[in-house]
Amino acid sequence: MKPTTVIGFLGSTLDAAKFGPSRWSKWRPTVSICMQEDLRVDRFVLLHGSQHSRLAELIAADIRDVSPETEVAPHLLDFSDPWDFEEVYGKLLDFARRFPFDPEMQDYLVHITTGTHVAQICLFLLTEARYLPGRLLQTQPARGVPEPVGTWNAIDLDLSRYDSIATRFAEASAESTSFLKSGIDTRNAAFNRMIEEIEQVAVRSRAPILLMGPTGAGKSQLARKVYELKKLRHQVSGPFVEVNCATLKGDSAMSALFGHRKGAFTGAVADRPGLLKSANKGVLFLDEIGELGLDEQAMILRAIEEGRFLPVGADSEAKSEFQLTAGTNRDLVSAVAAGAFRDDLFARLNLWTFTLPGLAARREDIAPNLEFELDRFAEREGTRVTFNKEALARYLAFAESPAALWAGNFRDLAASVTRMATLSPGGRIDVAAVAQETGRLARLWSGERGSASPLADLLGEERLARVDPFDRVQLDYVVATCRRCASLSEAGRTLFAASRQQRTSTNDADRLRKYLAKFDLDWNAVTARG
Repeated sequence: MKPTTVIGFLGSTLDAAKFGPSRWSKWRPTVSICMQEDLRVDRFVLLHGSQHSRLAELIAADIRDVSPETEVAPHLLDFSDPWDFEEVYGKLLDFARRFPFDPEMQDYLVHITTGTHVAQICLFLLTEARYLPGRLLQTQPARGVPEPVGTWNAIDLDLSRYDSIATRFAEASAESTSFLKSGIDTRNAAFNRMIEEIEQVAVRSRAPILLMGPTGAGKSQLARKVYELKKLRHQVSGPFVEVNCATLKGDSAMSALFGHRKGAFTGAVADRPGLLKSANKGVLFLDEIGELGLDEQAMILRAIEEGRFLPVGADSEAKSEFQLTAGTNRDLVSAVAAGAFRDDLFARLNLWTFTLPGLAARREDIAPNLEFELDRFAEREGTRVTFNKEALARYLAFAESPAALWAGNFRDLAASVTRMATLSPGGRIDVAAVAQETGRLARLWSGERGSASPLADLLGEERLARVDPFDRVQLDYVVATCRRCASLSEAGRTLFAASRQQRTSTNDADRLRKYLAKFDLDWNAVTARG
């Protein structure tokens, strides 16, 4: 066994007793530690103030009497105010940094029964942070009978060793992660790992969070969920204030963000607190922060760092203690390089940066999000709508295929579900509704927006009407790919890139030629109109 060192404060009240035989009938926590039959103490580092030096000498003598093998090492530690948290923590931190700890060779117990409540809390925090690399030691007198030994208990702050507690913590973390995902059982591994990291940051940091990603990727919804999680964990008490910076232009931007005083400019008929002031004690979400002007960026930076800003037309500064979440679909690195975004603000935002992938990069999450959108429709409209089995399979086959571009990301998906649910008055989305919707999406993404499909020009309306909607979507994608490629061979390689890896011989051009021939089309006909 490794030698054991105990570190603890002298108890100026609990350790004190009249010097005489009667003291041995009293429980004195510091002495009792060295009287335990099942605890060997090789060294006792006894912390005490100058005014208690005499008591420290008496306690050290009694320890030597009951435990001759224990070396007592008195350590002088004076506090101007033992109830001043900052002073006590600071001096104990200095002690911990100077102490020659050797966890490989010794075990350490940190006694938290004696000392002021402030000292006990500081010892706990320093042990939890591993500045004091040991276990916490608690002692207490025996119940009901006056005797000097009492009992002891050691607590290891490595919670992974406590199965039930570790399980509770894991469950709580999983609940928080699910909360951030709105309860959606997402399947994309990279996205799930990112959400787990955001959960840890949200509850352990007040620093700004930057959410990047394309429009419609869910930045606003995630920002609100981060706020709600912080509020549940008592990290914030104020409101969630959201502003789209793309709508703040010209002189009105300063007024909207930082407020103004009455008479500051024409039309300022009353004081305006501004969005930063409104977010006091809460979270300010600046969506599309890359659209802010450089002057507004400078004031935002100061407000983040100092919690102060100057309203328009004011003589004195205003204060607001808010936490910031920012969102953007712009490449801020490029914007900094171009001088359109301040590098100091970007450096401040870039501590916690998370990039949300578009829906096209998370196709495995379309199915669970379909259920979520149907639930939202039911809450909004008071009507429950579901897919029949074949319709769901048809829709997912399209939605998860390369033909589905999801240019608007989750906004496109939400709109798609709303259209199908609205146009299914019987409460069931059928194959016909899916065919109509997938055709609409294909036209939307092809840029035709309500005009006839390019396939109509190739096949004619009559022939096109005889093509199944599912085949129509696939053919539309093939034609679009052909028109982007320089040759039949290049188009074949693009379209059959995945299956090529599983074949011993390849002739992608011939395979594409035969596919087009099914519709009486050839390469020249398809590309002549591109």
